[in-house]
Amino acid sequence: MSVTAPTLPDARGRFGRFGGRYVPEILIPALDELAIAWSDLRDDAAFRGELDALLRDYVGRPSPLTFASRLSDALGYRIWLKREDLNHTGAHKINNTLGQVLLARRLGKRRIIAETGAGMHGVATATASALFGLPCVVYMGEEDTVRQAPNVARMQLLGAEVVTVTSGSRTLKDAMNEAMRDWAASVRETHYVIGSVAGPHPFPVLVREFQRVIGEETRSQLRDVEGRDPDAVVACVGGGSNAMGIFAAFVGAPDVRLIGVEAGGRGDGPGEHCRSLTLGEPGVLHGSLSYLLQDEDGQVLPTHSISAGLDYPGVGPEHSYLKESGRAEYVAATDAQALEGFQALARNEGILPALEPAHAIGWLLTRPLPDGSLVVVNVSGRGDKDLETVRTALGVDAVATP
Repeated sequence: MSVTAPTLPDARGRFGRFGGRYVPEILIPALDELAIAWSDLRDDAAFRGELDALLRDYVGRPSPLTFASRLSDALGYRIWLKREDLNHTGAHKINNTLGQVLLARRLGKRRIIAETGAGMHGVATATASALFGLPCVVYMGEEDTVRQAPNVARMQLLGAEVVTVTSGSRTLKDAMNEAMRDWAASVRETHYVIGSVAGPHPFPVLVREFQRVIGEETRSQLRDVEGRDPDAVVACVGGGSNAMGIFAAFVGAPDVRLIGVEAGGRGDGPGEHCRSLTLGEPGVLHGSLSYLLQDEDGQVLPTHSISAGLDYPGVGPEHSYLKESGRAEYVAATDAQALEGFQALARNEGILPALEPAHAIGWLLTRPLPDGSLVVVNVSGRGDKDLETVRTALGVDAVATP
């Protein structure tokens, strides 16, 4: 039986021992309502038809599968890139936000809120809200509003209110804390569009199912051009939605290696990285039990990544289950390796990736797989938002060097 069989998550929202609901009692009715609505609508022809039409005509799906010929020659692999960066809004996030806002409309919710780190989920939520004429509030850590300023402007131009969060580390974790507080205070009229496969049940399965279109397209496209499944599927992992989206179609194919690349940051010490799966321990964060970075007293540790979207101390519960079951492998790439990955894809293939998937490319540059491997990398977003971060890290002269 596949580890993503229909029984997972179970009725309690558990992937093995992970997942569940650790939330204030006031949120339980809203979570129950959402779970029931998804159960009713996931196979509803009208709902699926409306979402599929939006994904095709508004988002631009299916996204292309691009062969990275020069990078393949350099590394001795056959590397295909799943181009989620070519979606409307520039990332995979729109797959989920359109689905959740459609659900919110069916539930009669009149207000949308979200959290964001790199800003792509915030932009995608603001986009879906504008499309359907719903007010939208996006919580974003102060540090992220600075390093992702272009996305703040995009959200505001789309009509969203961007609330700057100044507590804690002023990053994604704190933005999610504030969004959860807002939801608890306004749950009757508000739907919270969580951006990753994290949070209390049913969000991890809900987001996975809205993102699994990535993996389903990839598997079909690769069989058309290569005649078989890949040897490895590689994706960056923060909260984990882009990775879970592409992994979902391959979990039941035991010969396909599933490899998630975490943010290794500047080193292995506390506050230097975001390696929840490779250096963390199980604990509760943002409503579910999963791997996270915590001290001996269970307090969440500070994190660091050059990539705002991976700068998070936890991970979705299904990734934790895939780790402990042995079905997926989790590794890390440092800030420096991510910058190398960014430059390698830019200069070899003419593609500027977001710093998040640049971690996956950076890990591949170490040539960790057998020669001749057939590899798919999920390019989950484009790099426009990260240009100033990259220029600062490398220096303008380094960026301009042929």
